[in-house]
Amino acid sequence: MNTVELYDSVKVHYTCLTNDGHKYSTKDFDGPIEFITGEGKMLRPIEEGILGMKIREKKTIKIAHKDAYGNWEKELIREIDRANIPEIIELKKGLELYLNGADGKEIKLRIVEVKEKILIIDENHLLAGKDLTFEIEVLDIEKRKE
Repeated sequence: MNTVELYDSVKVHYTCLTNDGHKYSTKDFDGPIEFITGEGKMLRPIEEGILGMKIREKKTIKIAHKDAYGNWEKELIREIDRANIPEIIELKKGLELYLNGADGKEIKLRIVEVKEKILIIDENHLLAGKDLTFEIEVLDIEKRKE
C-alpha cells in the first residue's frame, strides 16, 4: 500500500485544537487541503509527521507554539491612522485586513479596536503563542513524478 513520502502530493483532513480550547477544522470550511510534502507550505512538524502514513490512516501531532507560529508579541499591537484604510471598508473589531508594509510585503492584521481617528491592530498570527494538537487523516496520496 502507498505511504506518504517526501514530495508526494497529499490530500488531508485536519482538526486543530489550541491549548485554550479553540477548534479549527478543514471539515468546517473549505474541505480537505492538498499540499506537497517538503515544500514548506504546512508547518514542518505536520509535513514530517505524515511521512509514512497510509490512506485513511489517522494520527495526532502535537506542536509547541515555538514550533508553530511563535510567541505572541505585545510589540505587534499598534495604532494606525484610519485614513490609511479605504473608506469603502466597513471597519469593525475582528476584521482581518491585508496591507502593504513599508518594504512592500503584504502584512495580515486584525482590528482590535476602532476609534474615531485610529485603529488598534494586531499583527500577531491568530495562533501565535498557542500550543496546537492536530488530528490528521490522509485521504489521498499522489506519488511524485520521477
